[in-house]
Formats: sequence, structure tokens, C-alpha cells
Amino acid sequence: MDEQPGGRPCPLCERAMYHRHCKYVCPEHGVVYDCADTFY
Repeated sequence: MDEQPGGRPCPLCERAMYHRHCKYVCPEHGVVYDCADTFY
């Protein structure tokens, strides 16, 4: 599995997001970022 909790915080609620298939997924809000986003 490539789900890894404890990643970067969600910009909406500050909860740790999961990294899943080139996407950052917030447990509260769903997909927040994907590989096409420039958030670094």
C-alpha cells in the first residue's frame, strides 16, 4: 500500500494528509493536491 499518514497538513483543517497515487488526500476534505499542482 502507498497510503502514508502523517504527511503535509491540509491547508483547510491542518489534519495530516495521506499520500495516495500522486495525490494528497485529507481524511476530512478528500483530495486536496495532485501531481499537477505546484504547491512546493
